Amino acid sequence: MNGVRVSSRSEIESYLHTLLDVGRFRDYGPNGLQVEGKPEVRRLVCGVTASRALIDAAIEDGADAILVHHGLFWRGQDGRITGWLKQRIERLLAHQINLFAYHLPLDAHAELGNNAQLGKVLSLSADARFGEQDLGFIGAADSSVSFDELADRVRTALGRSVVAVPGDGRPLRRIAWCTGGAQGYFEGAIAAGADAFITGEISEPQAHYARETGVAFIACGHHASERYGAPAVAAHVAQRFGLSHRFIDIDNPA
Repeated sequence: MNGVRVSSRSEIESYLHTLLDVGRFRDYGPNGLQVEGKPEVRRLVCGVTASRALIDAAIEDGADAILVHHGLFWRGQDGRITGWLKQRIERLLAHQINLFAYHLPLDAHAELGNNAQLGKVLSLSADARFGEQDLGFIGAADSSVSFDELADRVRTALGRSVVAVPGDGRPLRRIAWCTGGAQGYFEGAIAAGADAFITGEISEPQAHYARETGVAFIACGHHASERYGAPAVAAHVAQRFGLSHRFIDIDNPA
């Protein structure tokens, strides 16, 4: 690991807090350092979720810190450190690995976040935001694209099947998207003038909204849509602080 520097945990945490504008968000759990490990960091691993599989892979990789989108603690949890939560935490503590987790701040970042990075993967550019806390992205399509063309683009880019509900057959001139479990943003996307909306999940109401409003809806998978923000942020941080870095993708059908 020639050229790799050592940086303090506190410096990295402070930089991430500013970079991701953490204080702006009302979130479902704590953003930032969730488990304290070594005071110095050389090796950074990132992934989507702080699962036991990711933690074990990071241990094998010699990580001093892990950066994820989905951390360990969420509003409404029981709070007891038992079962799966105990197994995850004891591994982190035993190997003194720092766990950094950023949920909505990592979705929202204009360049490195999940939405911005998914837009790049799908060749979509945002010119406006919508929805609660401005998490949704919307912009003009690069050309007047059909529903089938857009659905095929998403399938090909993400390498997985999608749940696709056609609208009324209109050319898709304005496309909105919000990664993960953002199906509840569909109504906001419709109000913002979208001809199609892309997100990770679908619930029962969205198919009806698509049929009744004519706005197309594509669900491409929660994990699949959120594979891009954490590695973008981690690579940026690694470059700034001179750390070695690796993205470890733990397969998830969701």
